[in-house]
Amino acid sequence: MFRKNKNSEKTGARARNTPIGTRREALTNEEHSRTRSVRIYVQTYQSWRKTVFDSTTQPNNPVMHDGFSVGKRIVRSRIGLAMGDVVALAAGFLMPFAFAPFGFYGLTIVVLALLFQVLLVASAGRGFWRGWIFGLAMFGTGVFWIHESFRFAAVSLPLALLLTGGLIGILAIYPALFGFFAALWSRRFAMPSGSGPTPASGRLLSISLGALLVFPAGWTLLEWMRGWFLTGFPWLQVGYAHGGSPLAGLAPLLGVYGVGWAVALSAGLLLVAFRLVMENRNLATKARIIGLSSLLALGGGIWGGSSWLDQGAWSTPTGAPIGVALIQGNIPQDEKWLPALRQPTLERYLSLTRREAGRDLVVWPETALPGSYHHFTDFIAILRREARFHHMNILFGVPTLEGKSQRHFNSIAAITDMGEVLFYHKKHLVPFGEYLPMAGILRGILDFLKIPMSDFSAGPAGQLPFSVAGQSIGASVCYEASFGENIIASLPRATLLVNVSNEAWFGDSRGPHQNLQMARMRALESERYLLRATNTGISAIIDPQGRIVGRAPQFQLSVLTGTVTGMRGATPYARHGNRIIVSGALLVLMIGIMIGAFAPLKSKR
Repeated sequence: MFRKNKNSEKTGARARNTPIGTRREALTNEEHSRTRSVRIYVQTYQSWRKTVFDSTTQPNNPVMHDGFSVGKRIVRSRIGLAMGDVVALAAGFLMPFAFAPFGFYGLTIVVLALLFQVLLVASAGRGFWRGWIFGLAMFGTGVFWIHESFRFAAVSLPLALLLTGGLIGILAIYPALFGFFAALWSRRFAMPSGSGPTPASGRLLSISLGALLVFPAGWTLLEWMRGWFLTGFPWLQVGYAHGGSPLAGLAPLLGVYGVGWAVALSAGLLLVAFRLVMENRNLATKARIIGLSSLLALGGGIWGGSSWLDQGAWSTPTGAPIGVALIQGNIPQDEKWLPALRQPTLERYLSLTRREAGRDLVVWPETALPGSYHHFTDFIAILRREARFHHMNILFGVPTLEGKSQRHFNSIAAITDMGEVLFYHKKHLVPFGEYLPMAGILRGILDFLKIPMSDFSAGPAGQLPFSVAGQSIGASVCYEASFGENIIASLPRATLLVNVSNEAWFGDSRGPHQNLQMARMRALESERYLLRATNTGISAIIDPQGRIVGRAPQFQLSVLTGTVTGMRGATPYARHGNRIIVSGALLVLMIGIMIGAFAPLKSKR
């Protein structure tokens, strides 16, 4: 029916008389390329049009409207990308308000749900960018207080801001990596929109798979990595915000990362519920109700079960209650090491200790003695006499020097009621604060920048708890209480925990509040009383359920007193550490990836 001239040349006849579907065989390479480009453009335009324009809006003349439509598509696409970036930035800015001193812990769930949403629709590169700006906003708002410490290290303000900004940029890489892999998974493994019984159910299944399995597990694993890689930086891990929420019941079982996993899963539930209600309008009402009921049941099970676990079932009291006194000397950091103020500092601590002579245990803060231990021989002799005479035990922070090796330690000395002196040497040191990593490379740079640097050595592993006041005391210094692994190293032998710190470095910032919040999590994980003595605050007595039962006012000379009881037994977290939650998160992540990889293949068969 297509032939017009039987005598035409073979090539011309094929070019003129074959059907349109096969006519491209006779076209030149240039014409073929142009035809293919037009076809791809039309298909792309039609596919996009179905999702962007209302189905009732049909142009009378597609040719006349194509230019306008494509322009509108480009504008909408750019606006969508910008809005996703803005949401990621705003979410990161909001996250620190979930932590102390604000305590709006529910924000962690909303913020993660927003982050998950903008990553679901992003390319891998855009996901990395959104994760990074989220991290910049979160750490830039939440841990900017670190720059305060440089003020006491003779570092100029511009250099302090530069160093703090560099740290924030590095920390932001962690959520950036999460964003990259989350977006990559969404593009590579998520079910296509047309798979499943209906396009709506297929999209919902894809979102649910990511939001409930892959994203919470991935977020938990990256937070865990941030907690140990390059000595670790665990501040603003979402589990810490929930030390006072029902999810805190998971802490003795799975630690702070288990609580964080429950937070991320709750965020996934919120996201799926929102998408189910607001976007899947083609989904049947019955299916919608069933879906929402299932999400509500799962969320209620997580929160209700966690609340039920928060009963202190893993430990029991041991020994007689003991009276304690935490002395908050309130020595300003810029005066602490002045030679002229050394004697007044000693007299302050000694006089406050004598007032608490009836207490079983008196605790001073980190580096309470303004110099090395061997410089205070006469003063130590006085403390030993006081301890024997009043039958009390005194713990205080002091730098020590090991004679043979000439190594310096950041230590806690314990003077028992028998006059014996015991020591604990800090094991987990602050990089760039207490020691210089990669000293051979960085020493010259710091000398050039005129940045002073401490040179402490890490204490040996396997140090035993103090046996004082009828209890076995697991001691830690400052930074060590930010890491659960440091504290459980003394368990289950330790019946009571003591942490000494000098928060004067961070001034009137969020830092001391966040550090106290992290110490509460250590009490929860171990189900032990934790005594926290600081120089300028915030000194506190924390019970085994993570509740603050006594708290000293910040920036005031104060003595915080109370009665505590030793606890024996071991929580699952104390026995197994992070192995349970890390193994579980890895397993869930692999299951989610396998399901996501298999489902599209199955739908194509």
